[in-house]
Amino acid sequence: MSHSKTTGFYWHERCFWHDQGAIGVFSAPGPWLQPQPASESPESKRRLKNLLEVSGLIDELEVVKPPAAGREDLQRFHTKDYLDALEAGDAGLGGDAGEAAPYRPGSLASARQSAGLAIAAVEAVARGTHASAYALCRPPGHHAEADRGRGFCLLGNIPVAVMRAKALGLVRRVAILDWDVHHGNGQQSAFWDDPDVLTVSLHQAGNYPLETGGFDEQGGEGASGSCLNLPLPPGSGLGAYDYAVERLVLPAIEAFAPDLIVVACGYDACAKDPLGKMLLNSDAFGRMAQSVKALAQRCCEGRLVVVHEGGYSEGYVPLCGHAVIQALADSDIGVDDPQNDEIAAWGYQALQPHQRELIDGWRRDWPGQITEARGDNQAEEAIACVCGRDSDANRNRDREPGT
Repeated sequence: MSHSKTTGFYWHERCFWHDQGAIGVFSAPGPWLQPQPASESPESKRRLKNLLEVSGLIDELEVVKPPAAGREDLQRFHTKDYLDALEAGDAGLGGDAGEAAPYRPGSLASARQSAGLAIAAVEAVARGTHASAYALCRPPGHHAEADRGRGFCLLGNIPVAVMRAKALGLVRRVAILDWDVHHGNGQQSAFWDDPDVLTVSLHQAGNYPLETGGFDEQGGEGASGSCLNLPLPPGSGLGAYDYAVERLVLPAIEAFAPDLIVVACGYDACAKDPLGKMLLNSDAFGRMAQSVKALAQRCCEGRLVVVHEGGYSEGYVPLCGHAVIQALADSDIGVDDPQNDEIAAWGYQALQPHQRELIDGWRRDWPGQITEARGDNQAEEAIACVCGRDSDANRNRDREPGT
């Protein structure tokens, strides 16, 4: 199938109108809790869209505002009872869709629109209308499960989109890579027993959800090796992410040979995020996007969809998102990140011995297939060249007391 050279940008103002109310991240209203702005807000997403306008990058994209998801598509993943409850709450005073997923009247329209963005982006790339696509979804979806919402997520944007594409016969094998700082439990649960969908989650260990995301979770009966979780230690930075991506993430996806790659793209692994403890800068997200784009070109005719998930630094998310979209569009239009080099210079950015040991152990014990096409030396070279610094020198510096 021949593909368009354009990158689609899917967004809708309706998504920004989702209202959770004045509630913190894992808190409930009470007599001793002063109301506060919601931890998940439209501001970081709106600022990303605005930055694309101001930089001019949006003019190199094809902007699409598709319809909202319909009930039939939602029911491929979600239960009838859950959707009925959401509709009843939305028609009343709102409520909590599950665990830390509050919503108010009107939120369901935003959630259906968000799922509609993912559906349209996946279908357009699968059909060859766009070479790649970015869906600016809100509310996010990667924590939502079949019968409940979780962690700010009401509907499973990616599972709904992938299940529709599979039902239409547009794709057979799909790889979903989630680099949000929190575990992608929604995709894992949706495709746990499906050997034709590989779910990969690169996240902070012990963050959220607490009970999922271990390396030992590797797929259900008949689908062993279809789920790859890489719970990196808190404080992991550029070296750890580069090494994990090159050593295990890319080789596992390439060996799986998907028809389509979907990225659950959260930016809360950035060093400025209030809900994560990782150390990435905007360059790191751009670099991961470039790596996955190159992989898609090798194994699935370039079919790549990026779906926006978490990220709670209103000032820094737009810079990270711009870097990802610039990579998708293969554009020369970049923006200056005044904190990029500062973050890269932090002492713990180099690959640490315990991080290397952990990632090498996962590669050794992974029951799925690993391609050797790229060669291990490429991963070593990537680590040695993180931000132009020598890896050994940084490891030595990191061991000095007081750093």
